[in-house]
Amino acid sequence: MRLSRPRVTPLPPGEWNDEQRELLTRGNPPRVLNVFATLVRHQDLYRRWMPFANHVLFKSALPPREREMAILRIGWLCRSGYEFHQHTRIGKEAGLSDAEIERLKSAPDATGWTEAESALLQAVDELHGDQFISDATWQRLGKHYSTHQVIDLVFAVGQYTLVSMALNSLGVQIEE
Repeated sequence: MRLSRPRVTPLPPGEWNDEQRELLTRGNPPRVLNVFATLVRHQDLYRRWMPFANHVLFKSALPPREREMAILRIGWLCRSGYEFHQHTRIGKEAGLSDAEIERLKSAPDATGWTEAESALLQAVDELHGDQFISDATWQRLGKHYSTHQVIDLVFAVGQYTLVSMALNSLGVQIEE
């Protein structure tokens, strides 16, 4: 965590207006995470952002395991403790082991990844470092992933870079 306390605090339930309550309780989540209770302070942005965020997380053409690998890698590269923490749990649900999650902190060519996984992680690193996937990595991705999957990969990395910047800058804290 870059900040030990929030710059923008999560909006307490007692202060939610009707639209915020609807936005935060849609689908009856077991609890409202700090990321959502913080971002809903800008409810117009939140309302518009959530459909895109939901596509990236729930409707992506990438298989869940690979999607979580990309999200965890970009969270790590962005030094977003909150993002990496939250997606560690989600990554495990998607089939990643503790050892694989730890390995995501290493270079994309670390021992243990398949060719497809290494290409995916290389693409994440290139998008983070240069905002561009090189021709060589593009060709490697094309051997394993469809065009829709590669597009979803680019947008997942962009989405979680954006979210990491917001979490880091706003100081969103990990739930107790």
